[in-house]
Amino acid sequence: MPRSSADRTAADPRAASDTEHLAALEAEAIFILREVVAEAERPGLLFSGGKDSIVMLRLAQKAFAPARIPFPLVHVDTGHNFDEVLDLRDKLVAELDAQLIVGSVQEGIDSGLVVEPRSGMRNAIQTPVLLQTAERHRLNALFGGARRDEEKARAKERVVSFRDEFGQWDPKRQRPELWSLYNPSVRPGESIRVFPLSNWTEIDIWNYIAREEIELPALYYAHDRTVVSRDGMLYGVHKHLPVRPGEEPFTARVRYRTIGDASCTAAVVSDATTPEAVIEELLSTRLTERGATRGDDKVSESAMEDRKREGYF
Repeated sequence: MPRSSADRTAADPRAASDTEHLAALEAEAIFILREVVAEAERPGLLFSGGKDSIVMLRLAQKAFAPARIPFPLVHVDTGHNFDEVLDLRDKLVAELDAQLIVGSVQEGIDSGLVVEPRSGMRNAIQTPVLLQTAERHRLNALFGGARRDEEKARAKERVVSFRDEFGQWDPKRQRPELWSLYNPSVRPGESIRVFPLSNWTEIDIWNYIAREEIELPALYYAHDRTVVSRDGMLYGVHKHLPVRPGEEPFTARVRYRTIGDASCTAAVVSDATTPEAVIEELLSTRLTERGATRGDDKVSESAMEDRKREGYF
């Protein structure tokens, strides 16, 4: 049975340095949250109900306690979500008495703002809906849970990522961040995306989840699921991911390392049912969670960067 973080600290001197490392990451993230809230006119937190955004929510709680979180949570709802994720999202919003802003991709399709892709994967058409939602609610600073270890385009990001008046990102025009000095100032029409978890890794996230005993959607832990093997990945059969002709569904014990749309997020074979077991599992893998499980990133080598340039978070 996996030991608790307290047990590991007592038994292994290296665990003490791990604890200090996590405390330093937490302090850095809280500093960034407070700094941007102090400077930005109208911030918001991009919140999908996934593990990184839930960690961001816990950090926001700590940063502004005992006050209510001083900005809305913003969810770009593609309509292809896992029910478990939406259920936990709504539960957390209610518990924290937080403001939730939802931008609907389905409404964007119905209004002609975006067109449904043939692939059925809606991640690529989130961007116009996100930009429209930010404009409607006058949000000029959006916190996101992206980390530099996720994907090579993410690694180019600064903590405070400048966006022009069209919401677009140019990696060559980002501001220097020497000695952890951040410049969140923008002119009318411009905005920033802010990534307080930039220096965290997937294992850091899970260590924090274990330390804080953070509730996650059960999808992140091993469970039996009907899946199909497609493009070298295991996709859970879902109303938004039906079985294709020629595919043979089967039951496997799997978990999700990252959770996007049910139509583009694959699972990995796993027996990990606790944060500690997940951490042990991650120590032996060489693939990032997006590289291992996200079909929308396999469209091209530059799929993520192309979306980010257009305004994706």
